[in-house]
Amino acid sequence: MPELVTIPVSFFELAVDYERPEFRLWMDRTPVVQNVFDALKPWEPRIDDVDAVTSGKASEQGFTIKLPLKRVSFFFGPAACRFTRENVDWQSAVETIAILDAALSALIQSSGVTLGPKQTAISMHLQLKSRPFISLLTPFIPQQLAAMESEPATTMATVVKWRDRKVTIDGSGILANAIFLRLEREFPSDATYETMAGQLRKDEEDLFGILGVEEDRL
Repeated sequence: MPELVTIPVSFFELAVDYERPEFRLWMDRTPVVQNVFDALKPWEPRIDDVDAVTSGKASEQGFTIKLPLKRVSFFFGPAACRFTRENVDWQSAVETIAILDAALSALIQSSGVTLGPKQTAISMHLQLKSRPFISLLTPFIPQQLAAMESEPATTMATVVKWRDRKVTIDGSGILANAIFLRLEREFPSDATYETMAGQLRKDEEDLFGILGVEEDRL
């Protein structure tokens, strides 16, 4: 029977490099900021939720618009854009897609940028209710390393990377008796949000199956 876990902390991230830099987003960003701000109006952004990033390299400068009530942050600069949302779950996926689509569509329409491949990531901390967290991590410890000491390991981390995918399994550094998971996957530029959501959900379900856990939603 799967181990029941809660997910007190979770994040969704999407980062996209443009096919080529758009210098209007470095020098004259006001019309684009206005259009993106207006597109996010259904989720009640405020003028104080807009921050200009003027330090760092040219590629790191730009604007960040936050939606505090939704725990959303959208950054765009002359070379890339990045969308993040905290405390996400699959029940709020439709809303997350709507906000993301509104922000990206406004950016594309007002700046003329062409998006490259879409880099996505889901990060979460899974807190166990009964078993110790190390029991989930122990099967991933190579036997050669486990044999280096007579006493059991207290934590471990595994990172596996493929051409367009990466999985990280680790002990949580912020929650007691919890593990940290990060699922990263690259999608082509023309991938739909629904396609990405479906694949990411499958990735999560597959990993939960390997770990032998199930979210307790009660």
